[in-house]
Amino acid sequence: MRVVAADLACERSGRPVFRNLSFTVAGGEGLVLTGRNGAGKSSLLMMLAGQIVPAAGRLAVEDAPAEKTLPELAHYIGHRDALKPSLTPLESLGFWQAMLGHAARAPQEALERLGLGHAGDLPCAYLSAGQRRRLALARLLVSSRPVWLLDEPTAALDAASQRLFDALVDEHLAAGGLAIAATHVPLGFRTATRLAIGGTP
Repeated sequence: MRVVAADLACERSGRPVFRNLSFTVAGGEGLVLTGRNGAGKSSLLMMLAGQIVPAAGRLAVEDAPAEKTLPELAHYIGHRDALKPSLTPLESLGFWQAMLGHAARAPQEALERLGLGHAGDLPCAYLSAGQRRRLALARLLVSSRPVWLLDEPTAALDAASQRLFDALVDEHLAAGGLAIAATHVPLGFRTATRLAIGGTP
């Protein structure tokens, strides 16, 4: 499977964000998006997730299983953790697993993998920023989707949690998945490509 972008352009509120953006990412590969604030990294991820329509160019997924669209194949983790404060982590992951389908790990197992096994029954309102981020990342494990779209995935994570995140992405790539991540800091997982948006490395 491959995600292919050719001459993509993005506009927000009539303002051009980027244009003539092309890349290909295949299964087993990672792509790291870099660039200044406002260059369009988040907009590109939202475009890949089906939340923004390209102003120009072609965006496609080739050799996809069951002829599914890219949004149907993707996990999208944005800046917001998408957690309801009154729900517990177990309830949150149960909801996401039911909504996304393709059940993979059980919610409790995903929490254990992210170091949150002790917090499964606490309201999400009680979690720290780092714990909330790890819970958001646990969504990647409860439903099986081959494309991971990650916007600043290590925000609020300490060094140990960053290493854990890198290991999760490496496991995903080794299993034939692909990951596209936007970041302002170095990421430790193996990548095939770095793509600077807006001319800033």
